[in-house]
Amino acid sequence: MSEETKKTEEQVDAPKVEKTEAAAPAEAKQEAAPVVEEVKVTPEEFLESFDWHKYEEGIEAVDEENIKAFEAALEGTLGMVNEREVIDGTVVRKTEREVIIDINSKSEGVISLNEFRYNPNLAVGDIVEVLVDKREDSTGQLVLSHKKARVIKAWDRVNNAHETGEVVNGFVKCRTRGGMIVDVFGIEAFLPGSQIDVKPIRDYDQYVEKTMEFKVVKINQEFKNVVVSHKALIEADIEIQKKEIIGKLEKGQVLEGVVKNITSYGVFVDLGGVDGLVHITDLSWSRINHPSEVVELDQTLNVVILDFDDEKTRIQLGLKQLNAHPWEALDDTIKVGDKVKGKVVVLADYGAFIEVAQGVEGLIHVSEMSWSTHLRSAQDFVKVGDEVEAQVLTLDREERKMSLGIKQLHPDPWNNIVEKYPVGSTHTGTVRNYTNFGVFVELEEGIDGLVYISDLSWTKKIKHPSDFTSVGDKLEVQVLELDVEGRKLNLGHKQTTENPWDEHEATFSIDSIHEGVVKEKSDKGLIVSLQDGVEAFVPSRFTTKEDGTKLAKGDTDKFKVIEFNKEFRRVVASHTSIFKAQEEKNIKSVQKKAESADKTTLGDLGGDLAALKRKMEGK
Repeated sequence: MSEETKKTEEQVDAPKVEKTEAAAPAEAKQEAAPVVEEVKVTPEEFLESFDWHKYEEGIEAVDEENIKAFEAALEGTLGMVNEREVIDGTVVRKTEREVIIDINSKSEGVISLNEFRYNPNLAVGDIVEVLVDKREDSTGQLVLSHKKARVIKAWDRVNNAHETGEVVNGFVKCRTRGGMIVDVFGIEAFLPGSQIDVKPIRDYDQYVEKTMEFKVVKINQEFKNVVVSHKALIEADIEIQKKEIIGKLEKGQVLEGVVKNITSYGVFVDLGGVDGLVHITDLSWSRINHPSEVVELDQTLNVVILDFDDEKTRIQLGLKQLNAHPWEALDDTIKVGDKVKGKVVVLADYGAFIEVAQGVEGLIHVSEMSWSTHLRSAQDFVKVGDEVEAQVLTLDREERKMSLGIKQLHPDPWNNIVEKYPVGSTHTGTVRNYTNFGVFVELEEGIDGLVYISDLSWTKKIKHPSDFTSVGDKLEVQVLELDVEGRKLNLGHKQTTENPWDEHEATFSIDSIHEGVVKEKSDKGLIVSLQDGVEAFVPSRFTTKEDGTKLAKGDTDKFKVIEFNKEFRRVVASHTSIFKAQEEKNIKSVQKKAESADKTTLGDLGGDLAALKRKMEGK
């Protein structure tokens, strides 16, 4: 225990000193009661006369009441503090690690400099709040804490700031998910990313370890959570400017603004507290895919007010309107028939838009891309970004429309079609497309012809052209018909080979018999494959075999030709007629024998005929 403390405590137990009158005769003492006057001794006088050593050794006991009186006397004396008490202290010295604080007590306190991290400008002489953690530690040192003092009073300050709207200083400690952690009065408060500034923040790290002004916007007493905002302070200042700007807004007015945000559909511009939107279609007279092609963030530019709502909260701005329409600046010398160059900016199935000058576009319809009457997609001819040359077909400056053509730059292949592709000539073309009724074959760019399904093969019965050929295949064709005015070309593929039906006419003559295989069977009859790839139709009534059963699919047997049509490439055959004819032949043979036999009796002949009749009936 320090000497000062001992002296202070000894002051309390100052003994009571009695003062008496001068000695008097014994008789007087007996006659009058002695007068005792209690004299209070100051703590200083008590400590000077008190034998502290005897007290500690227990040699001289101190009355309990005197000890209590000492403690009561000590209260409120200079240099006496209570533990857990928050008081003001003065910075008397500052080192690289510690801060020495004087609280006007018997000794000074030491606090780590880390507790003042939020205040890098701390200097000697500053008044700070501290908490008396311990009046004395094991070494007799006064233990103080600035951090704890701030925490104790922080909630009172935070609540008061929230109620009054007071602006507070905070130290941004670090980043966190969705925002920042800010030290406010020693309390860790949350600063959402959306509350840092009125414009979107792209670099949060620029605010770390900086002291900023904030406004307490929300407090959760239950979970001890505090939310602060720096944006609220900015908005308060902007609100004044905003009212002034809104009151002066007029359509057609040109204002200076800063690009605040860029989206796929437009650009938000800060007009000094009021935001306006420049739609992507109002950024440039030319077609653009994204606003970032025209402007960039934080760029300062002039915009014109196009429109706004009644409350003037939604403001529509324009950028391209500050420049004259490109059609007005289009060269007056351009006329129909002129050649122009441009870049493909937009593609559609029906055509391509070509930018012949900035903001001036012309349409090349797909029908004007090729002399071919068989239309295709524009993507087959050009792609976005291509530089093309075209001819002006129509030009309407008032309606701001222009149509262009590419095929006009090349000679029309139909001009000399008769010389190049006369009827009967044979050529090789490319299968471009097919339909249910035929195949479109391209002989050259712009010259397409149609091969009907009936002109694909002499022998095969084709249900659909895709069964015979595919798109992209090379096909040899012969020109069958030519319509120059209608730009129609009728082609044939089978005509490029000999007609096998000329030979088939002799091979499959009437009553000729051939072996065949039943390919298909239906209620109407059979389809039979004969030699040389010829297929014959066998009606149902001619499909009965000699034993009375019917022919089935896959059966191999003989068939007799009963009809042949070269023009329609049709063969009709019969299986039943083979043995029926033989039976009729047998009957005629018997009859002939009967007539020629001289010795043959009528009874014998009748017997032979009866036997033959029974045989036939048995069959």
